[in-house]
Amino acid sequence: MKIIVTSIFVQDQDKALAFYTNTLGFVKKQDVPAGEFRWITLVSPDDQDGTELLLEPNDHPAAKEYQTKLVADGIPVTMFGVDDIHNEYKRLLDNGVKFTMEPTKMGDVTIAIFDDTCGNLIQIIQK
Repeated sequence: MKIIVTSIFVQDQDKALAFYTNTLGFVKKQDVPAGEFRWITLVSPDDQDGTELLLEPNDHPAAKEYQTKLVADGIPVTMFGVDDIHNEYKRLLDNGVKFTMEPTKMGDVTIAIFDDTCGNLIQIIQK
């Protein structure tokens, strides 16, 4: 068994697609109609056959509450690995990304947290 798709709730699928592709650099893998919304998945440009990230609409009240409470408590919804967190931090800052935590060493890893503009906090990590 392996993880093939994981999802995050987003407030606006088009806005999320633009942010995750244009700003973060992920590649759109699927974008198909699914009722009133779309099934939009992204992959890492370095592993286009790897795990897909689904941009799931937060239309359900529980999804909105989940997002709101995680952000209020400063909890990231997911984590992305990077090779050089300081270069990635600078690149994202230069692209207008707002960080809630700058790169911080924690044991053997360094992490930073940013706002994805779609209702989530995202953590990046360098191992």
